[in-house]
Amino acid sequence: MRLESFAQWLALAEERQVPLWRIVLEYEMHQKGRSEAEIWARLAQVLAVMRDAVQTGLTEPRQTPSGLVRDSGKKLAQAPFHILSPQFTRLLAYAMAAKETNACMGRVVAAPTAGASGILPGIYTFLAEEHQVPERTLYECMLIGAGVALIIEQKASIAGAVGGCQAETGTAAAMGAAGLVYAFGGTPAQIGEAVALTIMNMLGLICDPVAGLVELPCVKRNGSAVVIAAAAAQMALAGDTAVIPVDELIVAMGEVGAAMDPRFKETGMGGTAATPTAQAIARRLWTDPAALRYEDPPE
Repeated sequence: MRLESFAQWLALAEERQVPLWRIVLEYEMHQKGRSEAEIWARLAQVLAVMRDAVQTGLTEPRQTPSGLVRDSGKKLAQAPFHILSPQFTRLLAYAMAAKETNACMGRVVAAPTAGASGILPGIYTFLAEEHQVPERTLYECMLIGAGVALIIEQKASIAGAVGGCQAETGTAAAMGAAGLVYAFGGTPAQIGEAVALTIMNMLGLICDPVAGLVELPCVKRNGSAVVIAAAAAQMALAGDTAVIPVDELIVAMGEVGAAMDPRFKETGMGGTAATPTAQAIARRLWTDPAALRYEDPPE
């Protein structure tokens, strides 16, 4: 059994009268040769690591030797005012805190990549704390997210070096949007629309790490991507559509990635990384190896 498209995935679920996550669970059992109990246990472990990454980013000093990452998640969590709502600020804080844990050499889940490792932890932690979504439902959200990534990986890419940041944070945001719709009782069709809306709004996003480090703008993009995921889910749950089918948008994502100039695919040669300030940072860091020696920052 292979998941090759959303149309196929939805048709399988409808034909068998099972939820979307069940198809992915059986796919995983077949591919990995694991029992259902083993997969649920593994999902529990993964979710625990995600939550720990969020908490670590919120409670421990987060600064990398480069100085490009400096307690962004913690600053948001302690913000004295909220442009939209405390919940909005908290969602941003959770995603950025988890990504900062990655930048500071902490333990994270590559979901689907380390560069996008704050988005799903931010969403799942927010769902549990703000909406009391049960753990079992979060595991089901994770399976649905895995199905999204499987299809995108086949039809486009999940690697920034291949398709730009749309492939990394874009895929993670699509996975998160699908989980958000499912957690709030959305239909399979609405899940597909949320993924389509997310991809539509992240097409063309380049990968341009300053000094070649997965720090800037990566941490900030995990924050903006989680907002796009939430917006797409909200639109889909309200009955709005992307008009363009999700499978067609995934193909477009692959085409955009293939056409993207190599300067914009994780080479550190274009976009943000090519600005005068970024170039000065790169020269400073790469001429002083000691500047990149990681040590825990002082309390």
